[in-house]
Amino acid sequence: MLVALYPHPSLNRRMIGSDHIHIEPDNRLEEYRDIYGNRCARIQAPHGSTVLWSDCIVEDTGETDRFNWDARQHEILDLPVETLPYLLASRYCESDELIDKAWDLFGSTPTGWARVQAISNWVHNNVLFDYRFGRPTKTAVDVFREGTGVCRDFAHLFIAFCRAMNLPARYASGYISDIGLENPSAGDFCAWSEVYLEGEWYAFDPRNNTPRIGRILMVRGRDAADVAMMTTFGEYQLTNLKVWTDEVVGTPSQSDLTEILQERPAVEALVLEASSGRLCM
Repeated sequence: MLVALYPHPSLNRRMIGSDHIHIEPDNRLEEYRDIYGNRCARIQAPHGSTVLWSDCIVEDTGETDRFNWDARQHEILDLPVETLPYLLASRYCESDELIDKAWDLFGSTPTGWARVQAISNWVHNNVLFDYRFGRPTKTAVDVFREGTGVCRDFAHLFIAFCRAMNLPARYASGYISDIGLENPSAGDFCAWSEVYLEGEWYAFDPRNNTPRIGRILMVRGRDAADVAMMTTFGEYQLTNLKVWTDEVVGTPSQSDLTEILQERPAVEALVLEASSGRLCM
């Protein structure tokens, strides 16, 4: 199994505890960086039940996602070469098939941040979110036709539209919190997008369509095919998944933080059942 369950290397924040992945029963884990710079691991799981978990506290500024209403769009000739792959169609983001529709919808909008926000608004308002509508093979074109999806589908359609409008856009995934929201929900992983404007990458989240506090990046890539949470080589069943992104109120001491970590039900996090032979992961 290949897993991408670590905070991203660019996450320059103080951390209490360890983000190391624990495996039960204890087994070999080999960490590596993929071609996009994400932290990953290769695991071999024996027949039977395998539990993966990690838990730590990450310091956050308390500020929302950055925004810059005046951020301009670059001409393609002026873009850094490392952004060019994020202009092209990819496995789940068939921007080449959506060019005509994208220019019909957004061709009259001002370039730069306003255009990107218009794309985010359209996806947010025209795609219905429900976990029932998610499936592994669903692409941006499918999302556009069906008008339904989960957070990764919102991100894929948004990215495809951006690329069709010559805006470099990439897929991102990680933890999302409910800090600052009136009606908190259960913790979860979340997919969003990043767009290159005015010399920087900015986070856009068409599923929620509002700046959030405490977003913890884990992986980046062209689309979900590059940054799957788990890629398995063998038969398995996911029997339990629990994600928590809870705010620690106030300024706890080191001993308080240690106690908080010890009280977490961490071993309930991720349970896999290998149903035949061994899984090379």
